[in-house]
Amino acid sequence: MKNGARTICILGLGYIGLPTACLFASQSNHVTGVDLNEDVVNSVNKGQIPLIEPGLQKLLLDALRSNNLIAQRAAGSADVFIIAVPTPLDKEIRMADLRYVRHAARMISEHLRKDNLVILESTVPPGVSENLVLPILEDSGLKAGEDFYFSHCPERAMPGNTVYEMIHNDRIIGGFDRRSSELAKELYSCFTKGSFYLTSLKLAEMVKLLENTFRDTNLALANEFAKIAEESGLNVWEAIELANKHPRVNILNPGPGVGGHCLAIDPWFLTEISSRNRMTLLAREINNSMPYHVLTLVKELLGGLKKGSVVTVLGVAYKGDVDDTREAPALKFIKLAENHGFRVKVHDPCVKKFEYALCAIEEAVLDSDCLVLITDHAQFKNIDPEQILPLVKNKNIVDTRNFLERQKWEKSGFRFLVLGDRSEHSG
Repeated sequence: MKNGARTICILGLGYIGLPTACLFASQSNHVTGVDLNEDVVNSVNKGQIPLIEPGLQKLLLDALRSNNLIAQRAAGSADVFIIAVPTPLDKEIRMADLRYVRHAARMISEHLRKDNLVILESTVPPGVSENLVLPILEDSGLKAGEDFYFSHCPERAMPGNTVYEMIHNDRIIGGFDRRSSELAKELYSCFTKGSFYLTSLKLAEMVKLLENTFRDTNLALANEFAKIAEESGLNVWEAIELANKHPRVNILNPGPGVGGHCLAIDPWFLTEISSRNRMTLLAREINNSMPYHVLTLVKELLGGLKKGSVVTVLGVAYKGDVDDTREAPALKFIKLAENHGFRVKVHDPCVKKFEYALCAIEEAVLDSDCLVLITDHAQFKNIDPEQILPLVKNKNIVDTRNFLERQKWEKSGFRFLVLGDRSEHSG
């Protein structure tokens, strides 16, 4: 690798690859972003970001104006190669689908040169770097540690705050050898303000999975608490707030399920390498069951299913104020609701593409028997119940996030039910 500005080739221009490319370009590196999707390549080269991410639009435009970033469909020669492609879950066998990682590694091997640094950012099961990626790279005739360097540096950024977190979060770097780790650290230091922790390849792969499995398990516990509170006539949100006053307790908030590319996917990667996954599997089972539990709340408000009942889903993104619908619990809820005989209409102010038709808010609530808030988009707080009243057929709403102002809706005559709340003031 050369000193100073580097030529960097980033494979994958999605939720992680594009912000990473823009950040490296902002530090005077010459970045080529590679994506097989021609629409993505064209959008990036036009300065159009295909996702909602604060600060990213300006970074992209600055990178293009400085000629430090270009997007294309094929890799070329570079000092550094970064693999940031998706690793989705093969849902049939519940294993990591590594086809994109394989393809990226093959693309790199065709251009690999002596002293290059290759970094795998994509989340993978432990052992994939050594057992899959490195052998493909070494098909080039070059040897890791002798001719080129290799590290695994899993991303830790959250959609909706990606740019900030990429700059400020700590980084785990697993290197093939010490030199590989040091070179990766030096590379990311150009924009990363967080601390660096150097370790082995396999341990770095494991750490990322532990982080997301811990959060998934915490959410499963919160969701179980919510169901217990409902059975006990209590408000789980108040209970969690008070429990978290304990200095060593940090219970997360319950919700309609777990989505996104990490928490709903990564725990399954652990099941590939061990049979000792009872808690991991139980957490997945609990979280996957939450859309059905939300459906039972809807039925409770409606007093059972009436032929032709209309349910309005507010929000299909997996979390508030993003357009990311990957593994979003809303999709399962919609399919379940339809299977139980409901008509479903959908509104989301952030999402542009979804499996179901997206309606304007007025159309979505027209003749609705029950509104169901799935995603806590900030815009939903601005909905005026008084304006909704003339449009809905029945005044019912289920809030799965404890997000809306209950008093405002109840004052307008809505029966208001919050997931995890059966206290006296509950609807």
